Amino acid sequence: MRLTPLADANPSGIEALLDAAFGADRRTRTAYRLRESADWLPALSFAAWQGERLIGSLQSWPVALCSAGGADRLVMVGPVAVAPDVQGTGIGRALMDALIAAAAQEGADALMMIGDPDYYSRWGFSAEASAGWRIDGPYEQHRLLARLERPVARKGQLVPVGDPCEGRNSALLASA
Repeated sequence: MRLTPLADANPSGIEALLDAAFGADRRTRTAYRLRESADWLPALSFAAWQGERLIGSLQSWPVALCSAGGADRLVMVGPVAVAPDVQGTGIGRALMDALIAAAAQEGADALMMIGDPDYYSRWGFSAEASAGWRIDGPYEQHRLLARLERPVARKGQLVPVGDPCEGRNSALLASA
């Protein structure tokens, strides 16, 4: 297996992998709505290959956390996808290791994701730092995870990048 920048992969191949890993209904999930207006971040997105076959991908996206104090820019990690026939072989782990190394190099010091807290805790993600955050749409609060290396608002609303925080209800944000 080898890792490359995700830009090396054909977009239709990435979509086919995501459909195989998560199902064709994946686009209806809350995480997709949160990142729908953004482009993935090339320096923090990776592809895993077995020969010429795309067997894994990890995408990272810019998002914002709106709070009473303004907006914090964060990086949303995911989806982390692995072809079903090679799941459990360390591909997801290798993709996450590459992300964490690249995040350190790029200065991406506030990461968040929606995922399995037991699995992603090995990279320092936890639900504790994001306990006061909210997202429009259905999600499980214990799966809203953050890995923070700088101060970020403890309460707020996660929104797509470019969604103006100024238009948000400050009373709602203060109580989030």
